[in-house]
Amino acid sequence: MSRPVYLDHAATTPMVPAAVETLTKHLLDVGNPSSLHASGRHARRVVEESRETIAQALNCRPGEVVFTSGGTEADNLAIKGLHWSRVAELGPAPRLISSSIEHHAVLDPLDWLAEGDEAEVRLLAVDAAGRIDLDELARLLADGPVSMVSIMWANNEVGTLQPIEEVVALAAQHGVPVHTDAVQAVGAVPVDFARSGVDALTLTGHKVGGPYGVGALVVRRELDLTPLVHGGGQERDIRSGTLDTPAIAGFAAAVELAVKHQAEHAARVAALRDDLVRGVLAVVPDAVLNGDPVRRLPGNAHFSFPGCEGDSLLMLLDARGIECSTGSACSAGVPQASHVLLAMGRSDADARSSLRFSLGHSSTAADVSALVEAIGPCVERARAAKA
Repeated sequence: MSRPVYLDHAATTPMVPAAVETLTKHLLDVGNPSSLHASGRHARRVVEESRETIAQALNCRPGEVVFTSGGTEADNLAIKGLHWSRVAELGPAPRLISSSIEHHAVLDPLDWLAEGDEAEVRLLAVDAAGRIDLDELARLLADGPVSMVSIMWANNEVGTLQPIEEVVALAAQHGVPVHTDAVQAVGAVPVDFARSGVDALTLTGHKVGGPYGVGALVVRRELDLTPLVHGGGQERDIRSGTLDTPAIAGFAAAVELAVKHQAEHAARVAALRDDLVRGVLAVVPDAVLNGDPVRRLPGNAHFSFPGCEGDSLLMLLDARGIECSTGSACSAGVPQASHVLLAMGRSDADARSSLRFSLGHSSTAADVSALVEAIGPCVERARAAKA
């Protein structure tokens, strides 16, 4: 059986050989990084060297890298932990600002805080390209008190890049810390923690060619965070739990490689992406490319196909060995329109007719050709089925 044409790298990307090698090298090592004997000290050394590797790749201090189980935990720790730590200073239920197109790893903890009357959550509107309204952000900040701002670096569905440095500049005028979910951005576009000015940044292993189940919150040492998980206090007393030494080592190897080769990787996948967009539009002229046409992730191509149900079109392509997504993998199988496209002003029908094709380090020109060859017949069948 031939390998599938995998066009869902935004959901997860295959592990790179360097990460596999590093992970497996440490799988048989014994030793808890918190133990004081020789085996424990060896494990601790692996963890701290990995921390230094990630810090160098992202231009932050090693002590600012807090290891987590992945992006979702890191987002929750940033939002809840930072918000709670600011309540004592700002009073009960201060305002918390985010955007209407965030990943559910951000939106759901925001909803949870709002439902518990712990925060007044305000979600910024976006334009038709998925870019946030900076004027609205300025007004909300001026109308404080605001505990924090959380804006994703790059949207996981339509690929639009957000103006993070402008967000930081506006928030700094009011002394408000900024968190960014950079899960999709690291390794795809330049990400420099210190230069960006953000106070906290989320990344995860399985989006950059590393293992599942490991990630990090990069958070400034000066920032107070209330822990979500209490116990041994392994990570600066804000994240307890025995550290997964092999996964952390594989994660660091993947981050180092992804950042080192970011520019050439972006150029290669952007060229493939442009070929994909041209090919799809040539076969399905009424397809609509969603997201910012310029300021977008290099490997992202998100289309609406009028007259189709996205789920049906996805399964027709899957039957031909072509794997893609209707949006966030975390929402797969849930029969609802994309909240991202709805926020961008698209109709419910448009939002339901969409597919995301995302390219990565293993993508080839042959993958693009296979999609272009298959998309026309599959759209015809999907439209006929809906009719």
